[in-house]
Amino acid sequence: MESTGKYWIPIFNYFENDIDVCLTHPKYVKAIKGKKTDKKDSKWIADLYKFDLARCSFIPPKDFRQLRELSRYRFKLVCMKSSEKNRIQNCMTVSNVGIASVLSDPFGKTATEIMSYLLEHTADSMDEKAVRKFIKKGAKSKSDEIIEAIKGYSIETDQAKKLELARGHLEYLDDMITQTEVELYVRIKPYYEFVEFVSTMPGMTELSSTIVLAETGVDMDILMMQNICVPGADFLLPTMNPLVRKSLSALPKQAIT
Repeated sequence: MESTGKYWIPIFNYFENDIDVCLTHPKYVKAIKGKKTDKKDSKWIADLYKFDLARCSFIPPKDFRQLRELSRYRFKLVCMKSSEKNRIQNCMTVSNVGIASVLSDPFGKTATEIMSYLLEHTADSMDEKAVRKFIKKGAKSKSDEIIEAIKGYSIETDQAKKLELARGHLEYLDDMITQTEVELYVRIKPYYEFVEFVSTMPGMTELSSTIVLAETGVDMDILMMQNICVPGADFLLPTMNPLVRKSLSALPKQAIT
C-alpha cells in the first residue's frame, strides 16, 4: 500500500490485526511517466511487491504511534507558541517598547508585569517608581535601562487589543503544552527504563528522550535492519547537516511514515 497523507491510516487500522501490511513510500514505487490512473498504480505496486521490489516503511506498534501523534502535536503547539511570541514582540516594537533589547527574556516575570502595567496606563500617567517595583532581583542592575526603554511608549488601541489576545493565547498554549507533556509521561511509563537509559546521554532530558522514543520505538533491531536511525539523524550532527555542507549529494532518505 502506498502512503498518501493520512488516507492510508483507516485502511491500515482495519487490516492491522489480520494481515501483514507493507506500507511503501511513493518515491520508491513511482510508476513510469505516462497515462496514470489509480487502477494502473495499484497494478504497478502489486507487481513490485510480488517481485520483492517494494520497500516497506517502518510502522511502529500502536502504543508508539499514539505517542508519536502526541509528541508531534506538542511540536506544533511549540511552533504556535513561538509565532505568538514573535507577534507580541512586533507589537512591542511598533509601540516603542524596547524591553526586549534590555532584558534577556522579554517574556519573563519582570517583562510580563511591566507590560501589564503599560497596557493599563499611558506614557503620561506612567509612574517610574511603580514600574521599578515590578523589576525582579536578577534585573535590578538594569533598572535605569528598562525605564529608558519604555519612555515615550505609545500603545495604540489596535496594538493593545492584539497584545491582549496574543498574551491570552500564549497562556492557553502553555497550558496545552503542559497537558500534552503530562499525557506523554503517562503513556511512556511502561517503557520508563528506556527513557532513563536514553536520558544518560549528554544533553538529553526525560522529555526529549520520550519524544525520541515516540519516533523510534524501543526495538532497535528493526531500526538497524532498515537503517532508519542514520538518515533520521542528519540534522543532529553538523557534519551531516546539508545547511552546513551544501555539497552533500541529494540521496533519497529512508521514509519514516
